[in-house]
Amino acid sequence: MKKNDFLKLAKKAVKIAEDKKGENVVLLDVREKTPITNYFVIVTANSLPQINAITNEIEKTFKYDYDVEVLRRDGRNSDVNWKVLDFGGIIVHVMNQELRQLYNLEHIWESDESKPKKKKTVKKVANKKTATKKVMSKKTKTVKKSTKKIKK
Repeated sequence: MKKNDFLKLAKKAVKIAEDKKGENVVLLDVREKTPITNYFVIVTANSLPQINAITNEIEKTFKYDYDVEVLRRDGRNSDVNWKVLDFGGIIVHVMNQELRQLYNLEHIWESDESKPKKKKTVKKVANKKTATKKVMSKKTKTVKKSTKKIKK
């Protein structure tokens, strides 16, 4: 069995989606995020026929030009607004604008490399325990706090 160049295939899926007038086509490298796949291709389509056209063309091209068959597909019915093609190393999502905004897959899978890393704050604990007691002044009738060190 030959080893597939999944990046090359993912770029081909992007090209096919753009040729079929898919919008906001995104290729995400998720190799460091999940063991289930290497790349996500996410595409917005404006209609059900466009969703079907994009997924059918990707599936047909991969099968006949690259000898790569789809392992799993979701949204087989022609009247769904989100179709997923799983080729193992690539998962292609083609959906309408409303679902794309609702699920925001790019946000879920976005890279942490571009974000500044937050410094972890560590609270330091004092070595000696202290006890506080209230002392009532007879003359002023005010409460004062005194701190006394306790030996371990």
